[in-house]
Amino acid sequence: MNVLETIITKLQTKKLHMTLLDPDEQEPEAAARIAASAETMGTDAVMLGGSTGVTQELLDETVEKIKEKVSIPVILFPTTASAVSLKADAIYFMCLLNSRNPRFIMGEQMRAAAMVKQCGLEAISMGYIIVEPGMEAGTIGEADVVKRDDVKSAVGYSVAAELLGMNLIYLEAGSGAPEPVPSEMIFAVKEAVDIPILVGGGIRDAEKAGIAVNAGADIIVTGSIVEEHGISARFRDIVKTINEF
Repeated sequence: MNVLETIITKLQTKKLHMTLLDPDEQEPEAAARIAASAETMGTDAVMLGGSTGVTQELLDETVEKIKEKVSIPVILFPTTASAVSLKADAIYFMCLLNSRNPRFIMGEQMRAAAMVKQCGLEAISMGYIIVEPGMEAGTIGEADVVKRDDVKSAVGYSVAAELLGMNLIYLEAGSGAPEPVPSEMIFAVKEAVDIPILVGGGIRDAEKAGIAVNAGADIIVTGSIVEEHGISARFRDIVKTINEF
């Protein structure tokens, strides 16, 4: 099975957790140790991305070191076309649906598309939607962030992504957000689409993870908690809560 098939198959029996690592935040060996610990705790995949200035060499080395230590998929979560490593298992081929800048809607994708296809890197299409406050992701992506009470827009973007043939939806409050995506928004999007929903940003404890999953999130993404606390008891409790659904 490829990575998307693995994700879809797992979702038939449980909810998933993915650990987001920024290759610019630690040395490749340290990233590999974190990934290995996260796998032991039950995370289902490692997402790699975040920084805009990471070098190709650092990205490639980080992917290589992580893959030496884990058996779960390593999936790229790129900011730009330059943040692509052909050593990864897959790439989220994302369209930032609520960006004001065509560069993040299709420009960066156009730059990377031929290389990704020719080299056989599995591309998993994703509708990426940034929700208030958006944090650095919203700033870098020049997003018109979806207001926390604007459920209609979140649903509209999500249905549009599904009708355009995208495989996944990602509702993102932004790394380090004080609060996660509202549960009412997650519920409404889940009711409106038939493709899996990732939710990330502001999920710092098991309670918030449980609320998001109970509202309809299929996959929870955590990143800041790993950067701040490592693979801690709090991380373990988040993954355990998700896997119990």
